[in-house]
Amino acid sequence: MRFDVLTLFPDMIRRNCGESVIGRGQEAGFLQVYAHNIRDYSEDKHRRVDDTPYGGGKGMLLSPVPVCACYDAVKALAPAENCRTIYLSPKGKVLTQKKAAELAGCDRLILLCGHYEGIDERAIEEIGAEELSIGDYVLTGGELGALVLVDCIGRMVEGVLPSEECFTEESHWNGLLEYPQYTHPVEWNGRRIPDILLSGDHGKIAKWRHEMSLRNTLLKRPDLLEKAELSQKDRWLVAQMKAEQAEKDGNDSNAAQTDGETDRK
Repeated sequence: MRFDVLTLFPDMIRRNCGESVIGRGQEAGFLQVYAHNIRDYSEDKHRRVDDTPYGGGKGMLLSPVPVCACYDAVKALAPAENCRTIYLSPKGKVLTQKKAAELAGCDRLILLCGHYEGIDERAIEEIGAEELSIGDYVLTGGELGALVLVDCIGRMVEGVLPSEECFTEESHWNGLLEYPQYTHPVEWNGRRIPDILLSGDHGKIAKWRHEMSLRNTLLKRPDLLEKAELSQKDRWLVAQMKAEQAEKDGNDSNAAQTDGETDRK
């Protein structure tokens, strides 16, 4: 899979894509990551690429001229049957694991990074870019967002990781958070690995992991359960966990109240 990142700061992309999984994926030939400097396509003698927005307002806006010139040149470098263009923008739909898995099926992604106040709307319309956001917050530019996409999508490309299980058993793949993980030593600081994980019974381990995944999601991201595809048994388990938690919270509240009354005496 090929990634082409259009940016004012290509070194930010190059420095961060040569390490770990993405770096190894490139060395093995499963991934290609290229960074292209939008300034190289400026018609201004000082390589200027931005200007003030019409209608007033703070900040600078990237001009459509160098942005589209860069895009046209880069797109022509490696024609691909399944190529999509993404504009990293806080106005876009928020990236999800499901969306990342969809994009991992592409042959090529062109990632467009804005900066400061973003990019002239005409360039986005001309290119036909899909807007994606990595969260409900604002960054100085799209480079960090592009790096997130390269990592999140690139690791799901066939051959980059040893097997699909490396990402299909992680948080968000099936709409739930992942179960707790443990390694050596068996006991540490008075804390012991759950005995079920030492049993060697893979059926019971799988059952425990699934239940812990449900519990983790309930405790940390209950909003995900509303959208997750749960079986009837899963829904029953979640109901039981909610009842247990309500009882525990009630006991804790009663204990705190009793302690307060004792202190007043």
